[in-house]
Amino acid sequence: MAEAATPHLLVIPFPAHGHMLPLLDLCHLLSTRHGLTITIVVTPGNLPTLSPILSSSPSISPLILPFPSSPYIPTGVENTYQVPPNLIRNFIPALSGLLYPILQWFHSHPNPPVAILSDFFTSAWTFRLAQSLSIPRLSFSPSGAFGIATIHQLWREMPSNSDPNLLIPFPSLPNSPSFPLSQLSTLFRDYIKGDSVSESIKENFLLDIQSWGFVVNTFSDLEGDYIEQLKKDIAAGHRRIWAVGPLVASPVERKTDAVIKEKVLTWLDGFPEGSVVYVCFGSQVVPPPQQAAAISAALELSGLRFLWCVREGTEVPAGFEERVAARGFVVKGWAPQVEILGHAAVGWFLTHCGWNSVIEAVVAGVALLTWPHGADQFIDARLLEDAGMAVRVAEGRSTVPEAQELARILAAAVGGRNSRVRERAAEISEMAKKAVAEGGSSFRDLHSLVAELKKMTVANEQSYAELPAFKNLI
Repeated sequence: MAEAATPHLLVIPFPAHGHMLPLLDLCHLLSTRHGLTITIVVTPGNLPTLSPILSSSPSISPLILPFPSSPYIPTGVENTYQVPPNLIRNFIPALSGLLYPILQWFHSHPNPPVAILSDFFTSAWTFRLAQSLSIPRLSFSPSGAFGIATIHQLWREMPSNSDPNLLIPFPSLPNSPSFPLSQLSTLFRDYIKGDSVSESIKENFLLDIQSWGFVVNTFSDLEGDYIEQLKKDIAAGHRRIWAVGPLVASPVERKTDAVIKEKVLTWLDGFPEGSVVYVCFGSQVVPPPQQAAAISAALELSGLRFLWCVREGTEVPAGFEERVAARGFVVKGWAPQVEILGHAAVGWFLTHCGWNSVIEAVVAGVALLTWPHGADQFIDARLLEDAGMAVRVAEGRSTVPEAQELARILAAAVGGRNSRVRERAAEISEMAKKAVAEGGSSFRDLHSLVAELKKMTVANEQSYAELPAFKNLI
């Protein structure tokens, strides 16, 4: 085989911060460590999210396209951060309007990409795009292997979604877990047969199962059994799954507010090691007033030291911040989560269990207090609880816990009797760091992925026998 030229990869994110950031971290690694040329599809409203990676990685360039006009998305909206949770699903069919402009760009490019790497929420139309171009399409998952395995099974088998209390078994997965329907994917629970958005989401995941390959932000020591099960379940029968995480181990320099960052970290400097509980429920969650009041009351009653990050719009009760000033700090809006979790004073993390937050906590060696809300978060919580580095304290997006009871649970969880949970968090952190270090499982998988892309570059004039023949799909 001839010496491989520099691979050119087309990357297509899903416009949600929790999806975009780990994919950008991967692009940063592929560009700076492995020399790949990368084009990232982005709409104008999402370009600021790419700015840090574009300035730090010269071989990465944006393909800026207008956000498609869609009846599903309000005019002027380009990111899920700008919409209520019930509208997030609408982005899945709306983004298909990017297919034809990308196809036109590809045919006019002097050195077109040899493969597409796209978020698993864009699978249906990027699968067709790859077919039309006769190049492989790889699915990027911002969720863990356990989460992907469950959602693939749901859409493949289509159990009834009419009873939220129905127990859904997953007998093929390690330890044969089962979950109430209410704790599984909202996208699946909201499926209505014949509804255009629902059917496009179903098609999306059925075609995701047929992806040429999968790239997952996880690592073998954490999810090895689930990774192996994925290799058995994928529709094409291949075993092209690369677990390249935790990607946060080599993060892209994010856009930060230096003033807030310094203020937060200076405040944490004043507390003993492992004594602070970090509280954050992700970038999409604005707790309703009753829930915010219950959380604040529980934090006050618990006597714990805490740092609470709330999204703008959260109603923090009047006088709360003044009453807890000696041991509590409320950050409104953006907070430097990676740096907070990495600070020695932080020992616990009360979290909704979004996968990015989970991975960041795993790397930092911080124990989890789990309050899963939806999506894949109940799956993530189960994984970390089974691994011994997490304690369940509440569950449900709309749950309003009794403040005194939540305070008791938090105080008991953080108490000395759970020192083993923190020890286990430290052990798994070491596994995560070894995975991405030279010779580790994720290090090897990343090199294997790059080697595969280089083979494609050499063979880009050849037809791929494993890919479907060209069809008039446009």
